[in-house]
Amino acid sequence: MERVSDYVKKLMQDRKLNGGTFSATFNKIMNDIKSDPEIAQFIKDHHDELADNAIERSASKLYEYANVKRQLKQDKQSFAPGYLPQLVVNDHLIDISYTASPQTLARQKSQSLARRITTISMPKDIKQARIEGFDKDASRFEALTKGIEFINAVKSDPGHFHPGLYIYGPFGVGKTYLTGALANELADRNIQTTMVHFPSFAVEMKAAIATNSVADKIDVIKKSPVLMIDDIGAGIRFPWVRDEVLGVILEYRMQQQLPTFFTSNFSMDQLEQEHLRINQRGDDEPLKAKRLMQRVRFLSREVEMTGDNRRPG
Repeated sequence: MERVSDYVKKLMQDRKLNGGTFSATFNKIMNDIKSDPEIAQFIKDHHDELADNAIERSASKLYEYANVKRQLKQDKQSFAPGYLPQLVVNDHLIDISYTASPQTLARQKSQSLARRITTISMPKDIKQARIEGFDKDASRFEALTKGIEFINAVKSDPGHFHPGLYIYGPFGVGKTYLTGALANELADRNIQTTMVHFPSFAVEMKAAIATNSVADKIDVIKKSPVLMIDDIGAGIRFPWVRDEVLGVILEYRMQQQLPTFFTSNFSMDQLEQEHLRINQRGDDEPLKAKRLMQRVRFLSREVEMTGDNRRPG
């Protein structure tokens, strides 16, 4: 069987550059090209598609291909970092097409997923939470199962309203991590999620009064396709936060039937009776608390998560 390198030499035999002999530089370039087995194989495979003088006319592209490959092999940075050269036939000549490397594709996918998750005052690493990393012991299994059921329901019937979850339990059992993992599952399905740490958001909203930006900030939250409110209960005793911030957000989402998740250290009944009814002045406001909880119950289904504190320290 004829060697590929010999085949290329045969193609190159007696070819001239601009009617003259090859220059020393061009000869060196051609020698580099002929010594590259991938280039030689490409020329052999596409010989019938190439013009008679395609190799000389494509010399710069071929040399670029060989040079970039050499740089990548030596772990040097090429002029197109993250992209790999591929030889293609273009109008009977040889050209180069750059395609994303597997590492670049993985990074682009990760960045694309990250853009589908908006976080407000959440831990930075929450975007890396995945179902695979969630502790699947008995005390967490019900919450995980219901979360997966929600994902499957949204996937199979995206036009129908699917309530989120109200996940409650002790500090550090993995409530926030689970919602982060579910947000990533939704991102995999091109569904955008906003995750907000509610106590921090409440402080931010109070500061927004001075800049007259309360409505804009609420707008971003209330219109998110999926909203996950973390740590509801803390910092909610202020009537303005309860009624004009949380109440407005949940009213809109109830009217528009937008899935909403909550995490809390308190059950729904505890949240209503111990945190929403009594404001920071000690006033009892049962009707306002009941009205807000009607929205919470419409938007989510309660599930308890127990277990050991997973947080370090």
